[in-house]
Amino acid sequence: MRQSGFPEPITNLINLLSRLPGVGEKNATRLTIHILKNSSEYSESLSSAIRDLKSSVKLCSICFSLSSDTICGVCKDSKRNHGIICVVEDPVDLIAIENSNEFNGVYHVLQGVISPIDGIGPDELKINELLKRLNDGNAIDEVILATNPSVEGEATALYLSNIIKPYGIRTSRIAHGVPMGGDIEYIDELTLGKAIKDRRDF
Repeated sequence: MRQSGFPEPITNLINLLSRLPGVGEKNATRLTIHILKNSSEYSESLSSAIRDLKSSVKLCSICFSLSSDTICGVCKDSKRNHGIICVVEDPVDLIAIENSNEFNGVYHVLQGVISPIDGIGPDELKINELLKRLNDGNAIDEVILATNPSVEGEATALYLSNIIKPYGIRTSRIAHGVPMGGDIEYIDELTLGKAIKDRRDF
């Protein structure tokens, strides 16, 4: 980053904030000035929240979504249909599907997609953990593949479909009311809800 003429503490925070997704140098500068202008109590609360985020949030031991407990609220919920597993790339995709209010099953978060160009293969994802869930003796009726409709997302869905087939479990793919190349987290709830309802066998 170019020299800004700001004191070093300001420059340091701008540098850190500009590394966040979607936050460039200008936005990082605005955020830094906003924090500086706010009260000391606000700054302390913000730094405390970031510390708590790193120390208290973990991955659910079942679905690998974000949770403050060993098992997340969705996996604990006995009212949900535990026989349908919706496979997503990231926790933000899970939240987007939850907000559609069209899905009452449970989830499995891969924590990414297969991407050879980035050195990410099946072993780097939570795929073996998904297969363990299918092997655990629980009655799984369907696995919904809700990876993003990108090249990597489609390749991951195809890979999962092939390895799930021997289990004799219905495997479906969310309908493409979701645009090619779009990210699930940015799609409106109505479109996403329809994609879940109109899913197809894969």
